[in-house]
Amino acid sequence: MDTVKTLIKYTLIGIASAVIVLFFARTDFGTGDVTFNEVSVDDAKSLAELSREAQQGVSSYSIAVKKASPAVVNIYTAKLVAQKQPRLFNDPLFRHFFDEGLQGIPKKRLETSLGSGVIISEEGYILTNNHVVEGADEIEVALRDGRNAKATVVGTDPESDLAVLKITGEKVPPITLGQSESVEVGDVVLAIGNPFGVGQTVTMGIVSATDRDHLGLSTFENFIQTDAAINPGNSGGALINTYGHLVGINTAIFSKSGGSQGIGFAIPINNAKEITEQIIMYGHVIRGWIGIEIQNISAELAESFNLKDTKGVIIAGVLNEGPAATAGLRPGDILIQVEGVDVLDGKHAINLISRAKPGDKLKLEALRNGENIKLTVITSQRPIIKSQNK
Repeated sequence: MDTVKTLIKYTLIGIASAVIVLFFARTDFGTGDVTFNEVSVDDAKSLAELSREAQQGVSSYSIAVKKASPAVVNIYTAKLVAQKQPRLFNDPLFRHFFDEGLQGIPKKRLETSLGSGVIISEEGYILTNNHVVEGADEIEVALRDGRNAKATVVGTDPESDLAVLKITGEKVPPITLGQSESVEVGDVVLAIGNPFGVGQTVTMGIVSATDRDHLGLSTFENFIQTDAAINPGNSGGALINTYGHLVGINTAIFSKSGGSQGIGFAIPINNAKEITEQIIMYGHVIRGWIGIEIQNISAELAESFNLKDTKGVIIAGVLNEGPAATAGLRPGDILIQVEGVDVLDGKHAINLISRAKPGDKLKLEALRNGENIKLTVITSQRPIIKSQNK
């Protein structure tokens, strides 16, 4: 009898533990009204290693596609744009004789475009690119199961080219978020989207590179590069691993013809998730700012300043009474470190500063007339660049 009681006791403990694990396996972000299905960092690393071992001789990734594809949606946008009229229509003499006939000529036309998006929560939040929905008067989302829904813009971040939409509906299928930090060069990835409007399409490739920046695509860049075919219409779609977990948001292609040439870029999901959290909570992204204008150091400038290399940035301007000016930073100073990290160039400096929250104290090191100076600046909020969404 004691043995049976003991068995029942430990069985109940096991069930309770399982319930607790399942409960905490879901991570809540924002104001508490959004739930992401997310793989933990440790699980992502373990799965990645298992995947690399299992990929020897793998002939199909259909299981991963079946898992992820219901969460990838087609996005259709429409907007009214001003109709350009021929210069002749503005000629006073022409208008004198034909003005009545011009009254029926439309002054605006309807412009449509398409893209892709990914359902990231069961509450109906969709992650896509800002350029997919920018300026749109109407946004319609088509789900894989045939349903259509009107979408509203929760918020956008033009500086990272991300936007969060929301749809209402029952049982929307969210994707599982992976860990982009576990992605390595050579890993197999799949791109899912709606290229050229032909319908949901899957392409396969590998991760060609990580941490790509200085591409001129956005202010904040840290792209996953892939040779999986990405074409117009794929923007905002999913880049998944072989387990069907989202590791990136397809954003851009490098192409001279407008079609895929084996060089595509995706925003890592770890970066996108942080931005999404802030957009849902505040409607925009909050970044640090200190009120400076910077200039990269060329070889010629390095020589004129007697510098050993081109690392660091020149402070070209300082906002009057701004955080940097208050801290004592002056035009002509050369910023060489932020929080103990060597500044490589202007993009790097902006990234280091923007990571701070408004009110944080940033320790800066600079060169002034060849001598090192150390300053502490209290960051303010980076001015918000608003998208043209309506």
